[in-house]
Amino acid sequence: MGAHGGGRGVAFAALTLAGLFWGLGFPLGKLALREVEPAHLVLWRFAVAALVSLPFALRAEARALLRNPAVLLAGAFYGLAFLVQFAGLAGVTVTLAALLVGVMPALVAVGARLTGERVSRASWAGVAAATVGAALIAGKPGGAGTPIGIALSLASLVIFLAWLLVLKRAPVTRDPLAVPAVTLVVATIVILPVALMLHGLPPVRISPVAWGGIVGQGLLSTFAATAAWQYGAARVESASAGVFINIEPLVGTVVGIGLFGDPAGAPLIAGGLLIVVGSIVVVRGERSEPGATHAAEANRGLSTD
Repeated sequence: MGAHGGGRGVAFAALTLAGLFWGLGFPLGKLALREVEPAHLVLWRFAVAALVSLPFALRAEARALLRNPAVLLAGAFYGLAFLVQFAGLAGVTVTLAALLVGVMPALVAVGARLTGERVSRASWAGVAAATVGAALIAGKPGGAGTPIGIALSLASLVIFLAWLLVLKRAPVTRDPLAVPAVTLVVATIVILPVALMLHGLPPVRISPVAWGGIVGQGLLSTFAATAAWQYGAARVESASAGVFINIEPLVGTVVGIGLFGDPAGAPLIAGGLLIVVGSIVVVRGERSEPGATHAAEANRGLSTD
């Protein structure tokens, strides 16, 4: 893989957009959570994304993926991860939720090592920094979240990690939207009965602001972010692409503090810096050893918000 000149510029622009859209997922979700249950929010969000994905999921190559166990399991994990994550978001601030996502590259590195892949020393240093940052935030959130909210937010990352590991077994397709489109459709099917069982039928009569948050999440933070990420990641080195994952917690933090008035105490800021710096070290550390796992490649197509 790789692109040159203008091609790399377009790829980096796409990766930047993906990071920005992912970062907007938490504040957009907060707008809707004022009026709907977390499970209903996730259901509506995925319904919007699945509707947009449907034309791509109906193509012959994508339809064949409906018989692939890895893709089906990945879709199930993807939907369940968002259900748990947004149940946690109801109990934490936008800033805290966004910063906790910054530990994801570190989790990917640990998961890679457990599955037999080599991880560089620099990456382990990043893992340590990000883990300390997450512990600092969780231990002294400064009013930024409840213990159950923090626990659910962290648990969702473990499910996202399972999704990534399973997704590695998905077949390679010529259509870059085939796997994401099918994953979104399967995830929606999995989410539907869970949301109905927990809270019944989702509400329709909600404010335009809440609908704006839901539609924004579905179009930007789910479908568009995934498409932009896969376009960019296919055209640059995976380690370089992985750096753009860190745009998500940065955007979420800035929006949370600036627009939602989230508390920004010293533990939160210090923990957030450790997570972001540690994540960057993880991604760049994978670049130093050819045999090491590429955390960003494992995260290709990832949307944790």
